[in-house]
Order: sequence, then structure tokens, then C-alpha cells
Amino acid sequence: MDGTTGYDFLNLVGGLFVDPRAEQHLTRLFREVADDSADFPGLVLDCKEQILRESLASELNRLTSLFTDICERHRRHRDYTRDQLYRALLAVATCFPVYRTYVSSGNGSVSDADRRYILKAVEQARARQPEIDPELFSFLHELLLLQHSGDLEAELALRFQQLTGPAMAKGMEDTAFYRHFRLVSLNEVGGDPSHFGVTPAEFHNACQQALSSHPRTMLATATHDTKRSEDVRARLMLLSEIPVQWGEAVHRWMHHNRRHRRQGLPDPAIEYLIYQTLVGAWPISTSRMCLYMEKAVREAKKHTSWTCPQADYESAVQDFVESILADKAFCTDLEDFLAPLQSAGRINSLAQTLLKCTAPGVPDIYQGTELWEHSLVDPDNRRPVDFETRTALLSELPDLDCEQIMARTDVGLPKLWLVHQALHLRHRCPQAFGANGEYTPIEATGSKANHVIAFLRGNNALTLVPRLVIGLGNDWDSTHIRVPAGHWRNLLTGETVEGGSVPVARLLARFPVALLSQAEPEL
Repeated sequence: MDGTTGYDFLNLVGGLFVDPRAEQHLTRLFREVADDSADFPGLVLDCKEQILRESLASELNRLTSLFTDICERHRRHRDYTRDQLYRALLAVATCFPVYRTYVSSGNGSVSDADRRYILKAVEQARARQPEIDPELFSFLHELLLLQHSGDLEAELALRFQQLTGPAMAKGMEDTAFYRHFRLVSLNEVGGDPSHFGVTPAEFHNACQQALSSHPRTMLATATHDTKRSEDVRARLMLLSEIPVQWGEAVHRWMHHNRRHRRQGLPDPAIEYLIYQTLVGAWPISTSRMCLYMEKAVREAKKHTSWTCPQADYESAVQDFVESILADKAFCTDLEDFLAPLQSAGRINSLAQTLLKCTAPGVPDIYQGTELWEHSLVDPDNRRPVDFETRTALLSELPDLDCEQIMARTDVGLPKLWLVHQALHLRHRCPQAFGANGEYTPIEATGSKANHVIAFLRGNNALTLVPRLVIGLGNDWDSTHIRVPAGHWRNLLTGETVEGGSVPVARLLARFPVALLSQAEPEL
């Protein structure tokens, strides 16, 4: 196995652009405007249990029948009722901390990690369901660890691990993520919205571990299945840098838009989701926004759902969206709020794109994201891609200098240029980026050092990106990085750089991120 499909990297790199100092403020704001406890772990358990009882009811009932037959084989456990067996299975599946285990009945092997996951689930289920006989949980624990021989016993263990995967996916990703809106850019596949931010040290450690264990793992920032595009998340992360201004804007918008509610709808939590979605995806058409909100409220499964749609509720939400997007005063206020975020969001986008293209692993570029791409969850992110425009822009790049590229930022040319140059460097220097290439963090010095992510790949590729750019205030002060000895060339600006202590401000003066290569790269 070469690694994962890249969602772990997506959440890792995204966390770099979240300011952890805003966690308490954004938690309070969500509680205030949405009347929500913001207890995400508890919400996940509730949503998983709902999915198991409803969407996965037939699978759970089949497991219960199998468990009943097994208990008939074991005299000590024959007296348990079907309801008790059902509730025990439900409780353990609800509490399962990961998508699934990988026990194998062929050789009876259970990894140490799987043993820990199963034990954790059983212990939490036992604590949540004290009325169920603890001995029943112990028996189920033994069955899941393949400690009892028999065809039915093995089948239960295998089928149980096939149940927990969809329970987690549908319960967390497709239900809880549509109810918990503290900072929706963290509500991403494979992510944990309760984990607020990633430090540079954590990022470097993860990259070094990936290089040593899975150097060919996939690196993703957007896929067909992400809840929001990489550029939507890159802009939304900025809200963690301006929590006070964001809170003021939300309260102002909710007060202004009271006139557009119908019978108190939409509920405050959904209204808060609407505002975050508009901030991330703006400009967005009314039709796209309405289609997204239809999916969002149905996935939440609180007031409506795919299987039991409630027309009155959905109509109220749609009418609200249409009304506020036709409200010139609101749209003007929204655009005024977004004005300082647009440039900073694009810098975040370029930063995470360069990190993806140069970190240990294989970068994956989802269709259309070569330029700015502010799409939402499917089907919005599966609209036709204008490849003709991208091809035409790509053909122009060789004749443009850095300033000309930056002058066409609005069409996304800086991002296309960055992807082009980074992938060409990987092609020219495969040893630096391959399984045997080194990864060496570079520490910045100076008062703004915490705003820097920098590292070397091999001996001839250096990546430098900024983070938390609003807090940076476009002022690097005396912050420096030490460039290894030699003659270097910035592949994004064409400038030459000599090794030594170099001001970060100089390296990022003409382009928001820097990619340096030795003047004579190894072939």
C-alpha cells in the first residue's frame, strides 16, 4: 500500500491557515447565533446512532439476527433478548472511533491498532448504556477480536466492520457536518472540526513521517467528494483571523435579514451556514446557492431529508436565499466585508497549492482547480470545466513575466503559473521529490517567524509560503530564513538568490509564495 487518497493531507495543510487563538470566540459565536452547544463529538454520536437506526436499519437487523444465532450456540448467553443484542450492537457501532477495522478471519489476525479501537468503542458503549449487562459487551468484544471460533462468529466480526464504515461516513460527513457550523471550512472529509488549527511543527512532523512510511501517498486539496473546493476553504479559514469583525457582520446581517424570514425560518443555524457559504463561494448565482442549500438541509436530517422531504421548510429556506440575494443593501455589505479577504484568500490558495506540489507524496490536482475555483459540494463541483480557457492561458505563460502574471490575478493566472512551475520542477528533479528525497524543515527567525512555512526537498528545491496572512499585516519586519549555500533561482519570479540569511520580505516581494531551485538542478 502506497498511502492514502489524500484527505489526511487536505486537512493537515488546511489547518495551517487556521488561527487557534480564535477557537473560543468562534465557539461562543456559534452558540449565540445558532443556539447550539457546539459539542461536536456528542453530535457525531447522535448522528451515527440516527443513521444506524434509520438508513442502516436492515444491515443492523441482519447483524442482530446473526448475533442471536451465535448466542444460541453459547449457553452462557442464550438468555439475552433480541432487543438487548440489538442495543449492544447499536451502542458499539455508534461509539466506534474510526471508520472500520481490518481484522482477518483467514489467519485470525487483529492488529494492535484495531484492538485499541474495538476496546475504546466497547468501553464507551458500556458507559453510555449502563442498563445493558456488561458481560454482553464483553462477549461482543471477544467476538470482534475473533476470540471465539466458528463460521457465524467470524462472519459477525467481518460484517460488523463493514457496518461501521458507512455509519461513520453517513453519520459524521453526511449528517453532523451539516449541523455543526463553528467554522465550516473544517467540515471536510477525513477531518475533525473539533481540531482547530495545525502548527508548523505538526505539519513538518507529518511530512517527515509520510516520507519515511508512505512517500508515494496522494496529496489532495480538492476531490469529487470534498464538501467545499480548496479555494472556498482557503477564504473561509481567514475568518479565524478576524473573529470579532466576523461576529459583528453576522449579527448585523441577521438583524437586517429578519424581514426576509418566513414564520421564523430558516432556523438560526442554517442561516449561519448560509452566511459562511456566501463568504466562501462569492460570487455565486442564486440558482447554485439554492441547490446547495436544498442539499445541505436534507443532509442535516433535522427538518427535512432526502427520504422524507418537507416542502414547507425547504420552500422557506429557498425563499430566504432568493430574498437576501436580491437585497442590494445586504449584498453591498457582504461585498464590503469580502473586499479585504479576496487577496488574502488567494494567497492562502497559492500557499496550500505549493505545499501540495512539493511535500512528500504525489500531488493530485482536481479538474478545474488550476485556476481559482469556488465550487461547493457535488453536484456543484462536477460542473463542466472550461478546458479551452485553461489551455489558452497555459499557452500564454512562456511569454509573460511575473508582473504580467500578477496583473491577471482575477482570472487565476498566478495559480496556473504556480502549478506549471512546480510540476516542471518535480519532472526535472525526480530524485528530490521521490521516495529517497529528503525533507528538511527550515526555521525562520524574527518577529513574524510563526507566519512562515519553509522546507527543502533534496538539495535543490526550497519551498516558502506565508500563513495567517491577515495577522501578518503585509509586514515581515526582520524575519529571515537561511537559504543553503549556492546559487538559487526563484522559479516564480526569475530572480537569483545567493545562499545565506535572506529576508522573507525580499523572497515574497513579487509573488506571494516562493519556489527556489539550484541554478543547475540535478537531472
